[in-house]
Formats: sequence, C-alpha cells, structure tokens
Amino acid sequence: MGRMDDVLLTARALVLADLSARGAATAEAVSALEESLSERAGWVEAWPEGAVFVPGLVAQDVQDALFETVGRWPLCRLAGCAEEPEHPLYVQPDLGGPDPTWVCEESGTAVAPLGSLGA
Repeated sequence: MGRMDDVLLTARALVLADLSARGAATAEAVSALEESLSERAGWVEAWPEGAVFVPGLVAQDVQDALFETVGRWPLCRLAGCAEEPEHPLYVQPDLGGPDPTWVCEESGTAVAPLGSLGA
C-alpha cells in the first residue's frame, strides 16, 4: 500500500469511529463516507502535500452529506450547552487539518480530536 492508501484508510477509520460513537454509522452514512474517500483519492493524488488535510475534509464531507438527508451530525453534548438549542460540532481548522478537532459551534470549546468522540 502506498502513502495515499494509508491516508485514506486513516481518514476512513477516524470518521467511522466518530460515526459509530454517536450511533450514526448507518448504511447511508457509510456510503457518504465511501463516496468522500473516492473523491478525495484524486485530490490527494494531485496534491500529495495536502494529505494532512484529508481526514478533516472527509469528516466535513460526511457532515454535509448527512445534513442533506438525516440532519446535523455530530451534535454537541457538552454539559454547558444543555440549555442551548440543538447544535453541531464542526471540524477545526476549517481546511480540515492538520490535527483536526471537533469543536462546539456555540461555545468554541474543543470537544475531541477527530476519531475520538467516543473516548
């Protein structure tokens, strides 16, 4: 396996772990994940230096796909946000990397690194 395969497999594992941790690893979500990976493969091939951004970008792709069909994912579960309207986490930094982290949309609080929502 080459570097591109490693990057894509890592992105798949991280996003799938977070989908599973939040009970969202449905067939639809996994299909959205696989579609994103397929699209990002060409992106990484064209710009190998951008590999560090792939996991976060894949997470954002899956968020966008799920928003269109099932709604916001992943939702914030911070205790301090219990009184707030339902709101999602988002990946910071905006370009998906390096070191993508889920952040509360309302408070700006870092919640977990990508792949660690179940920790």
